[in-house]
Amino acid sequence: MNIINLNGSWRLKYRQAGSHVEWSEIEATVPGCVELDMMKNNLLPDLSVGNNVYAALELENYEWIYQKSFTLSDIYIDGRTELVFDGIDCIAEIKLNGHTVGHADNMLIGYRFNVSGQLLKAGENIIEVHILPTVSEGRKYEPSVIEFAQPTNWESLRIRKAGHMFGWDITPRIVSAGLWRGVKLEHHPTARIRGAYWGTKTVDVENQKAEVLFVWDVESFCTPIYDMTLDVKIAKDSSEIYSEQINLCSHHGKKLLELNNVEFWWPRGYGEAVLYDATLTLKAADGSIISERTEKIGIRTIKLRMTDVTSDAMDGDFSFIVNGQRIFVKGTNWVPLDSLHSRDVEHYKRTLDMAVDLNCNMLRCWGGNVYEDHAFFDYCDAAGIMIWQDFALACACHPQDLEFLSRMDEEASFIVKKLRNHSSMALWSGNNEIDIAYQGWGGIDLDPNQIDMISRQILAKAVQRLDPMCNYLPSSPYCSPELVRQGNKINIRPEDHLWGPRDDFKGPFYMSSNAHFVSEIGYHGCPDVKSICQMMGTDNPWPWQNNELWITKAPRPMPLNTTCNCRIQLMANQIMVLFDQAPDNLEDFVLASQISQAEAVKFFIEKWRSEKNIRSGILWWNLRDCWPIISDAIVDYYYRKKLAYNYVKASQTDICAIVTEAESGNHKLVLVNDTPQAVSGSVELFSYDRDKSLLMTDFSIAPNGMVVAGTIPLATAAELWLSRVQLGESEKQLVNHYIARTGQLKLDQYKIWLKFIKKERSND
Repeated sequence: MNIINLNGSWRLKYRQAGSHVEWSEIEATVPGCVELDMMKNNLLPDLSVGNNVYAALELENYEWIYQKSFTLSDIYIDGRTELVFDGIDCIAEIKLNGHTVGHADNMLIGYRFNVSGQLLKAGENIIEVHILPTVSEGRKYEPSVIEFAQPTNWESLRIRKAGHMFGWDITPRIVSAGLWRGVKLEHHPTARIRGAYWGTKTVDVENQKAEVLFVWDVESFCTPIYDMTLDVKIAKDSSEIYSEQINLCSHHGKKLLELNNVEFWWPRGYGEAVLYDATLTLKAADGSIISERTEKIGIRTIKLRMTDVTSDAMDGDFSFIVNGQRIFVKGTNWVPLDSLHSRDVEHYKRTLDMAVDLNCNMLRCWGGNVYEDHAFFDYCDAAGIMIWQDFALACACHPQDLEFLSRMDEEASFIVKKLRNHSSMALWSGNNEIDIAYQGWGGIDLDPNQIDMISRQILAKAVQRLDPMCNYLPSSPYCSPELVRQGNKINIRPEDHLWGPRDDFKGPFYMSSNAHFVSEIGYHGCPDVKSICQMMGTDNPWPWQNNELWITKAPRPMPLNTTCNCRIQLMANQIMVLFDQAPDNLEDFVLASQISQAEAVKFFIEKWRSEKNIRSGILWWNLRDCWPIISDAIVDYYYRKKLAYNYVKASQTDICAIVTEAESGNHKLVLVNDTPQAVSGSVELFSYDRDKSLLMTDFSIAPNGMVVAGTIPLATAAELWLSRVQLGESEKQLVNHYIARTGQLKLDQYKIWLKFIKKERSND
C-alpha cells in the first residue's frame, strides 16, 4: 500500500450560509477545526477565556470550504486508489478536480471514496470539502412528540456528531466544523487484507489453553484470489503459539483456532496485560508480499454477569468476569478530552498516564463524546484498562424512522469493526441515560424496550453480527422489561447513575443505594485559584454570587440559557453541608470546595470497595475537564490536580484499608485485596487528635478478598484517623485517612489535618 499524507496546510474559505457574498479566505491546518484557524488568524478571541466562548455562536450559520492541492507519481496508475477522511465535521460534499466524489453526514465515522481513474497524473489535483452549517441542517427537521433533547440540543437529534458540542453541563456550546482527523490518499496496487476479527471464545487458565475465532476478508482488484496464500501467525517476541499458511479459495473465511501455552490478558491488578502480535501476510503465487496486517491482540474472555433487577436484600448482580475471575472495577468516566476535538490526540498520553497512576482498571467512554481513536485503545490494551464503550448517544430520545435507523446501523458497523479487536474492549453500551429519558424526562412515560429500536435492534444486532464475543448492554442505566414492570424504582437497579439531590455525600440517597455497580457518581470542586483567574481572564474573580464569569464557567451554553446556572450554588451548598460556614474569600472557598469533593469521591469509592462481596464496581465522574470550567473533574483543563486526585489515588490502591460508617456505635476497619495473590501484613489505625493508636493488628487476606481487621467505637468529636498498612517485608506503607464526623467541620481544623495527611503520604 502506498500512502500520501494530506495533512498540514490547507486553504479555508468561509461566509455566511446563503449570503452569496464573496468568500473570505485564510490558511488552515488539518487535522483541525474552524475555531482554531479563526483564532490563529486573529478573527476570534481566545474562546477559553472569560465570556469569549459565546463568540463561537456567531459561526453556527457559516459554510466552509477546505481546499488542498497535490501531485502524484506514476505508481497510482493500476489498482485501487481511495481518498480517506478519518473525520469530517460534519455535513459535507467532497470534490476532486471539480467533480463530486462523495458526501459525508457523520462526524463520528471515517469515509473512503474510490477515486481510481479520477486523479491527474500530470499537474495538480485539487480536493475541496464544502461543509454546510450543522445547526441549520438540524433545524430543518421537526421532532416528533415522543422525541426529547436538552434545551440547547434539539438541533442535534438527527445530526451525527458528539452531543456535548451543542452544549452540556461539562462543556460549552461550540458546535464547530472542520476536518478534525487526518486525510490521506491510499493506493492498493493489486489486493489487500480488508478486515480481520480475533475473538476469544473460551479460556482454560490453569492449562494455558484457549479457543479463538479468527475471521479474515480479502479484496482483490486485478489478481485472482485462488493464486494467493494467507500466512497467519500469533506470536509474542520469539514465542510463537500459532502459525499456518492458508491457500485461499475465496475472499472470506473463518476458523476456530485451538491455542496452547497461552499467556492471558488481565486487567490492572489481576495479572499482566499480555499482548500478542497477530500477523496476516497476503502473498502472490511467486511468494511476493501483496498486503500485510499486524494487530496487537489479548487472549481473554470478558463477560458481563447481570440480572434485570436487584432488591433490598442485594440479590441481584452486575459484575465483570475476566477469564472466569470476578473483577472489582475501579475507574472513571472518560468524557471529551477537548471541546475542540482535533486536539484530542494531544491529551491522550498525559490523561491516560493519570488513569494508570490512579490505578484505574476500567474507563467508561461516555455517550455524549466522540469515539476515541486507535491510539487511545492501544494504550489501554497495554495498560490493562478495560473499556466500557457507549455508542455516541446520550440524554436524548432520537428519531425512530427508517432513514435514521439506517444511519445508526452504518455508524455502528463502522465503529464496531474499527475497535472490536482491542483486548481492552469489555462492553458495548447502547447509550447513556436514554432508557431513563424515555421514562419521564420528556413528559411522557414510555417503555424503551418497546420504543427504542436503535438500542434494542440496530446497535444490538450490529454487535451480535460483528463482535459476537463482546457483551452488549442496551442502555446505562438499563431499564429492563422487568424493571419497567416494577415501576423503574431506583432501589431495584443493579447498575445506576447516582446523582440525586447532590446533598450530604453520606446522606440517605447514597447510603441506601442498592446498586451493585455505579457507573456515574460525582461531586463538585473548584479548580485552584490560579486556574480560576486564568480561565476567567481576571486577577479578581470574587465574589462568585451573581457573577457572569462564574455562570459562564458553570458552564452556560448560551447567554440567555439558565439550565446550568445553579451549579455553582450547588457546590456552595455542598460546602455548607460539610463545614459550619461558607468561606468569604476566594482562596478558602476553593479549598473548602476541593475538600468537599475529595472527601465525597473518596467516600463513594471506599463504600463500594468495602462491600465488594455484594458490590462489583464504581466509575466516578470524572478525571479531567475538556475546557476551563468549574466541575466534577478531579483535574482541571490546565492539568492542575485538585485535592481529590490524591485522595482517589489512596482509595484505589490494590490493597486498601477502609473505615466504614458506624453501625450500632462502632466503625469497622476493612482491608480489601484486589489482586490474585494472598497478602499479609500489619495495620495501625491512629487518631491524630488523641495522638494514640485506636487499633493495631496483623492481617492476612485471601486472593481477591477482604477481611474485617477490627472495630472502633464511635468518636465523640470530629477526629482525623489515619491507617498505616505494612505489607510483608516491604518498607513502604500504604496510608489512608478517615474523618470521623460528628456534625459540621471547621475549615481551620481541616487545614491542620490536611498538613498532617500530606506529610504522612509524602513518606508512603
